[in-house]
Amino acid sequence: MTGPSHRLHRHLISIEDLDRDAIERILDRAESFDEVQGREIKKVPALRGRTVVNLFYEASTRTSSSFELAAKRLSADVVSIRSTGSSVEKGESLKDTVQTLSAYDPAAIVIRSPHVGAAQLVAGWTPAAVINAGDGKHEHPTQALLDLYTIRSKKGAIAGLHVVIIGDVLFSRVARSNIFGLLKLGARVTLVGPSTLVPRVFEKLGVTVSHKLDEVLPTADVVNLLRIQHERQRKEYFPGIGEYIRLFGLTKERGKKLKPDCLIMHPGPINRGVEIDSDLADGAQSVILDQVTNGLAIRMAVLYLCGGIATP
Repeated sequence: MTGPSHRLHRHLISIEDLDRDAIERILDRAESFDEVQGREIKKVPALRGRTVVNLFYEASTRTSSSFELAAKRLSADVVSIRSTGSSVEKGESLKDTVQTLSAYDPAAIVIRSPHVGAAQLVAGWTPAAVINAGDGKHEHPTQALLDLYTIRSKKGAIAGLHVVIIGDVLFSRVARSNIFGLLKLGARVTLVGPSTLVPRVFEKLGVTVSHKLDEVLPTADVVNLLRIQHERQRKEYFPGIGEYIRLFGLTKERGKKLKPDCLIMHPGPINRGVEIDSDLADGAQSVILDQVTNGLAIRMAVLYLCGGIATP
């Protein structure tokens, strides 16, 4: 990491690029912004007079609204671009779009794309800070950061915890970013799901792979359920809804196997009755809505640290 002490490196492309200190700096900054949310006036002037561009080439509710609100809470001007209804729909290339938007001198460009490596490309085309809001099945760094922040706020520390990630790991950018972040902060990680979606090649990252959920659940301190990425996989990867629920769904019955203080997480959107039973999604152990709330503080922290004006 380089630059003044309150800033990250210029871009946030990947959790894999960050060391432990950088991750903890983001979490600590998010904690300070979290306190702002309790005030009557929730804005701070950190990015006043600066512009943040949200460039979303994929559908998004949580991430796009969270980044937009985070920028506004930092007093930035916000320009939000979707692929539909813009020049992208007319065939404008990503490079031309980025260079056109860069003419407005934005402090940061937040990019979500279905293509792996899109954020890295954008970083080479603009002087703005670039924040990856998800690129294909590669990474989704701010989702991992908000998950880490949620775990830390509930558990006090992450080191030594057993975190079980369940579901479609192969096609999940959330899973990859979480794996990198959790391991850097000292957690033990187990991946669980069908062998087609959780191949043993992931063990090379330093995690454990299991295809037997019932054996793993009783020792979990955190379970993080992943949405099945139907849009990114061919039919043969998925065993069928009924079979998946039987083997890997967090049903009410399976919920009884969890420790009383085990956290239940999901990046959303939830397929209720598939990845998780509604009673558990809405129950006392669920921190799913906390994740949404914490996403705002994390994205404020990232925009501030990447896009803020350097201080002496």
